[in-house]
Formats: sequence, C-alpha cells, structure tokens
Amino acid sequence: MSLLRNPEALWLLAVLPLLAWRYWRNLRVDGAAIGHPAGFALRSGGEIWLHLHFLLKIAAIVALVVALARPQKVIAGEETSTEGVDIVIALDTSGSMDARDFKPRNRLTVAKQVVRDFINGRVSDRIGLVVFAARAVTRCPLTVDYDVLLQLVDATELGQLPDGTAIGNALATAVSRLKASKARSRVIILVTDGVNNTGEIDPHTAAEMAGTLGHKVYTVGVGREGTAPFPVTNPYTGRKELVEMEVRIDEDVLTDVARRTGGRYFRAMDPMALKAIFQQIDALERSKIHVHRWADYVELYPPYVVTGLVLLSLWTMLGGTILRRLP
Repeated sequence: MSLLRNPEALWLLAVLPLLAWRYWRNLRVDGAAIGHPAGFALRSGGEIWLHLHFLLKIAAIVALVVALARPQKVIAGEETSTEGVDIVIALDTSGSMDARDFKPRNRLTVAKQVVRDFINGRVSDRIGLVVFAARAVTRCPLTVDYDVLLQLVDATELGQLPDGTAIGNALATAVSRLKASKARSRVIILVTDGVNNTGEIDPHTAAEMAGTLGHKVYTVGVGREGTAPFPVTNPYTGRKELVEMEVRIDEDVLTDVARRTGGRYFRAMDPMALKAIFQQIDALERSKIHVHRWADYVELYPPYVVTGLVLLSLWTMLGGTILRRLP
C-alpha cells in the first residue's frame, strides 16, 4: 500500500492552470507572440520547441511537487503468539456407556461426537486422550495433530478394556500426561456415567494430586437419573432387546474432584446438554492470543526529485540554447 506523507503539498499543483492560462494568453491566435520574445520562434517555425519548453517546465513542477508530498510505500504485517492450553480428555468406555437413553445412539457414541466437535473447535492447543474402564490407558499423548487424534477418538469402542469404572486411575493417568506441561493452563475433562468401583487410586487422592500440580479438572456426568434402557440379548429369541436397568452416577465424588482442582462439575442428561457443557468448557478454557502489528515505510520520493531536477535542467538548457538562437 502506498500513501503520501505530506499530501497538503499537492495544493501547489493548483498553480498549473494559472501558468497554462498565462502561456496561452501570451500567444496570438495566428501564432504571433504578444509582448513575448518567443514570438520570433513562432514566426520562424519554432513553435514545437516553444511548446516543448513549456511542457518541460510543467513536468518539472509536477515531479518536484509530488516529491514534496513524500510518497511512501507501507509494508505492514503482524506477528501472532499464543499462550496455549494443554487438555487431556478422559473418556469412560465401561459397559454402562452402552445405555440408550441418548436416543437413538448409546452414550459413548454421542460423547465421541461431542468430543470431536470440541477438538475441531480448538486451534493451537495440545490435546490428549485417555480412555478408561476397569483400568486407564493413554490412547493419544498431548498433540496438535488433530487428524490423528480424531482417528483415535473414532476408534474408541466399548469392550476394549476390562469392564468397570476406575475414575481415580483415569485421573492419575491424565495427570501424568500433563506432568511435564509448561502451558499457561492445564486442563482435564473427565467424562463418565458411573461410580468409581475399581482401580488402585482413590478419586479424591488423584484430585489432590491434580490440584497440587495446578491441573484443573472438569467432570461431566453422563446419563439420566433412575433407570436407562440397555441392550440385552433375549435367551429365548437370541435377539437384542432394550431393558430398563438402574443407573447411578456418583455426583458427590465428581463434584468434590472438580472443587478440589478449581474446576466444575456438569450433568448431561441428553445429547444437547452434553454438547452445551463442552461448549461452556470450550469458552472457559481459551488460549490467549497476542497480536503485534507493525509497519515499515519505504520512501518513494527520490526518483521524483531526480526526474524533476533533470527536467528543470533540460528546461534551462533549452531556454539558453535553441530558443535563444531562434530569430
């Protein structure tokens, strides 16, 4: 982008119409000059030189005035830096996640889709994935390769781990994934639909560990209260049938885990609620983006100065040579 540093200098160009008017006023209609020595040039066939002399003066004035206006080229840009967030998602894959209260799909399928949407909404944050049932395993360490991460989310299925719900182990595994992180914010999002019923580590102990290290834990309880339909094979027909079974989420434990780390507990009883919860977490844990804008200016007036001086020199030489010798 180009601009003029002193645009007010262009007002000097207003003198050009006056010069043109005076020039033509001093010429007779028949080519004879009135009170001007150039009349001899016109009568001698030198009017071309006379016009050229005038145009050189006009061009020199234009070039020098533009130089006074100081044309500049603006080279602008911006540098962006981020203070990222490191996030580990701990996803429950125990058998109870097969409940069909999130119609028409089971809880795990809906949770995976919501997690996918959450990942796609991030830009520069590192995200990892831990899955758990009776034990917890790291499916993906912290990464910004979201394509690989999304593939691993899609590949997460029921029955890949022994059945059970080891919330404490899941938290401890997530904490270990964040242990070496130097990010401004370190977050664990734990999604479960049950009660801690197995594992070597108590959820409260794991929460204390996370809080001590500065990791914030958001816990999400998935599923409705009371009973939920589960697919059960009918022994007489061999076909799957939905049977209402009692379900329970240990909200006291999940609430305490979140409180100890400065996080929050959420309850999602349907797919829309689960999606809204992840949107809230997404809004709470955003990377800080710093934008530094800069601009540099390249002076473009020197060529106009040179051009103006050259034209002025030619104007002077022409006036002192050819036009002076014309009778």
